[in-house]
Amino acid sequence: MTTQNTTKDISAIVTFRNMEGYVEDYYRTLKSTMDDLGKNYELIFVDDASDDRTYQSLEKITTSDERVRLIKMRSQFGEASAFEAGFNTAQGEKIIFYTTRVRPNAEHLPRLLKKLDEGNDLVIGWRYPRRDSVLNRIISRIFNGVATKLSDTKLHDINSGIFVTRRDVLEHIQIYGGLSQFIPILAKRQGYKIAEEKIEQLKGKFRQSRFVGEYVQRSMDILTVLFLTKYSKKPIHFLGLFGGSFLVVGIFINFYLFLYRIFGFGPIAGRPLLLLGALCLVIGIQMVAMGLIGEMIIFTHAGDIKEYNIEKILDNK
Repeated sequence: MTTQNTTKDISAIVTFRNMEGYVEDYYRTLKSTMDDLGKNYELIFVDDASDDRTYQSLEKITTSDERVRLIKMRSQFGEASAFEAGFNTAQGEKIIFYTTRVRPNAEHLPRLLKKLDEGNDLVIGWRYPRRDSVLNRIISRIFNGVATKLSDTKLHDINSGIFVTRRDVLEHIQIYGGLSQFIPILAKRQGYKIAEEKIEQLKGKFRQSRFVGEYVQRSMDILTVLFLTKYSKKPIHFLGLFGGSFLVVGIFINFYLFLYRIFGFGPIAGRPLLLLGALCLVIGIQMVAMGLIGEMIIFTHAGDIKEYNIEKILDNK
């Protein structure tokens, strides 16, 4: 992410999408909470191309409060892009982010900031209790279970859409697509200390995850994060594992059929097992080949790839 000069203690970035009826409540609660902290802060509101009058409501607030900055996206680019746009204009040393989609109680944000000051680098909000639908909660539990298992993290609500962090953490993380949901995992990969803190989810109307495409997209996002965090510099380890497995199965099947035909047990032409064996061989060879091509690409650009993050250098001269 882009580095910005820091002149504020805290920047609170809030994304909106078709939240016309809740804008004023969010603003009043957040402003009151930030005033109570006694810090030099700014509020950055990002409207992700709302279809209702959300932007007009935010514009009215912005003209009456010099601490508020408003960003309007030309089209709906998603929360990751909206957050990046907000971050690139933020001036705070500490960053608060949440999306109004999940309706967090802004009065509980000081809990997260306190935990950040206790030595953590990023604190994610754990929505508790949850107020959204049972379906959303079930899908979220499955999503978090798979994500935490694959990434070896111990968090209850990775995709809560609420977190506080220090600015330098985000400057070492590349976020695009739907990867804003995996900021804690990406930060941990860089060696930062991650924690979570409960934050109340307010009552209201919530969008339900009913479409199969959303689940497929989330699954692909999890696979992407797994690949980026563990195999970005050694793609052959990822592709070779699956490709090698297919090759072993294909070789075993075809060797069995070879012996079956040599010893005269019967014909093998047209047997489904023969087609399966050939298919496994083709898939295995292709995956291993893609892994090797990935290795060659990474070898060529190895000088531009940085997978480490230095916390401190001591030089006692």
